[in-house]
Amino acid sequence: MDEPIPLIVLADDPLARAGLAALLAHLPGVAVVAQAATEQLGDAAAGAMDVTAALIVWDVGSGREWLLAREPDESLAGGIPVLALAADEDAARFAWRAGCRAVLLRDANEERLTAALVAVAAGLVVISPSLIGVLAREDAAESAAIDLTPREVEVLSLLAEGLTNKAIAHRLTISEHTVKFHVNAIMGKLDAQSRTDAVVRATRQGLIAL
Repeated sequence: MDEPIPLIVLADDPLARAGLAALLAHLPGVAVVAQAATEQLGDAAAGAMDVTAALIVWDVGSGREWLLAREPDESLAGGIPVLALAADEDAARFAWRAGCRAVLLRDANEERLTAALVAVAAGLVVISPSLIGVLAREDAAESAAIDLTPREVEVLSLLAEGLTNKAIAHRLTISEHTVKFHVNAIMGKLDAQSRTDAVVRATRQGLIAL
């Protein structure tokens, strides 16, 4: 039997936090290991909460001032993927800009929420269907400024498949050195910290589709 996905629940309202934790605790394949206010997101990422989490579930409410005070290049949760539950489109846009890996509306049913948690833990990006157009418009200006060459898009798509540099070189009939050059160029253009981060950023901005 697979180990449950360990989650940290973040919400500033104590009642909302307790309710969300109770809901998540009843979902199959997940385990709530901690609960905290939004401002403790940095502690969760740094491991200061004495728990190990594969994913953070954030009820987007108050606490936005703390997030806006972050440095522009500061990771939202130190690499731990964040799934945001938003009450409306404004909250969804805020969560998306903050760097959440997934954004769902709060009315998502248990089946959709469970599927989203599993997908995000596996490295995928998840968005509620009704929010796709909203968040696509949010990223339109940013993605327009990123100019990837056709070859870079090919390499990026293969990175999204999980291929190594050697496998990409074989697939495209180019040298590993050339692949490495393209990967470095892609990461630079996307301001990505890793290959996975590059894929996530490109997917968020509509440059590739998973």
